[in-house]
Amino acid sequence: MATIFGINLFALSGQLLVGLINGSFYALLSLGLAIIFGLLKIINFAQGAMYMLGAFFAWMALNYMGINYWWALLLVPLAVGVLAILMERFLVRPIANEDHLYSLLLTFGVALVLQGLFTHFYGSSGLPYQIPAELKGGTKLPFMYLPNYRAWIIVSSLVVCFSTWWVIEKTKLGAYLRAGTENPQLMQGFGINVPLITTLTFGFGVALAAFAGVLAAPVYSVSPEMGSNILIVVFAIVVIGGMGSIGGAILTGLMMGVVEGLTKFFYPEASTTVIFLFMVIVLLVKPAGLFGKEA
Repeated sequence: MATIFGINLFALSGQLLVGLINGSFYALLSLGLAIIFGLLKIINFAQGAMYMLGAFFAWMALNYMGINYWWALLLVPLAVGVLAILMERFLVRPIANEDHLYSLLLTFGVALVLQGLFTHFYGSSGLPYQIPAELKGGTKLPFMYLPNYRAWIIVSSLVVCFSTWWVIEKTKLGAYLRAGTENPQLMQGFGINVPLITTLTFGFGVALAAFAGVLAAPVYSVSPEMGSNILIVVFAIVVIGGMGSIGGAILTGLMMGVVEGLTKFFYPEASTTVIFLFMVIVLLVKPAGLFGKEA
């Protein structure tokens, strides 16, 4: 058993892997929240429910229609994104100019309805979803055994997160998105359909949560509570990174996952509260968050 200064390297590596996996999900969900709030100024409390919806849609697609994991990874985010577009058009848009509290309460209500419906039809116990055959097995590394599917979660989430950041921050499309939310009248004067951009942005932010849900289905039990269990942590991460900071959401999500994993190894009793403790400290020192801009 490899140890350094009395530290079991196998156990430490395992917790770091768990932290990176959790951080990958945190990054995807936080990124979706940051896009929706940063560009649209909407507090989407249904993000966790959409994460749950992504996992359930993947399970239903496999068991009812025979659609495998790879197709689900493509089709489920699109389907949930379409639902989000309808939600934005008919529920969120009528209160878009009201106080942020209205959108928070509305989306919170949507989350409760979705969770209640799935609990009614499928119960509260988790449903299994098989790892695709191509990603079964793993690789033996010097200090740990790395399951292929866990590695896939980390790599795919990083690719999606940083591709999204690059599009928003470095391309003309991203410039249109930012300008359309900062000065919609000017953009409409140039012939840009700002309401359409707003709707598609909301749909994309929610689709990221559904993508994370499909990734999570083979790792965690597919259950109605899976979204509510992670949502509060994700909101804390968005606050730590800075509300609306796209890059901050990604980096802070990954960082907090690792911090949580290390805490589980060195002091397990604090693992469920360490992120919230970190949030309190950050808000005391830098109220705008680590990567946020002061108003």
